[in-house]
Amino acid sequence: MATSESRQRTVDIGSLNGLHWVGIVAALISAAVHLLLGVRMFPSPMGISFILAGLGFVGGVGLLLIDYRRRAVYGVGIAFTLVQIVLWYAVNFAGGPKSFPADVGTLGAVDKIAQVALIAVLVVLLRR
Repeated sequence: MATSESRQRTVDIGSLNGLHWVGIVAALISAAVHLLLGVRMFPSPMGISFILAGLGFVGGVGLLLIDYRRRAVYGVGIAFTLVQIVLWYAVNFAGGPKSFPADVGTLGAVDKIAQVALIAVLVVLLRR
């Protein structure tokens, strides 16, 4: 019978550099925007999807903080965030009456700036 080691993970902030912290702040900004909008729209399917997206950003930060397979987290984070941007554009502008960039709005702008910054940070971290 095989035995498995249970490894308790703890927060490891000593291994984080300034670039990590920029990414963490960007992810938490995007999480906050998604959670705020999700709570406002709850219990609609869109509200639930916003809450899940916000929790996804928080989960990514949590995985980074416990040093869980960071390179994989960077890669998944890039894909996850790119999908968020594409879906945002498709839902709000591609098929709707809103025009880009005139109808972006404050929360949309804050969120997308944070997400672009997050992608840039993750790409740099992944390439290291």
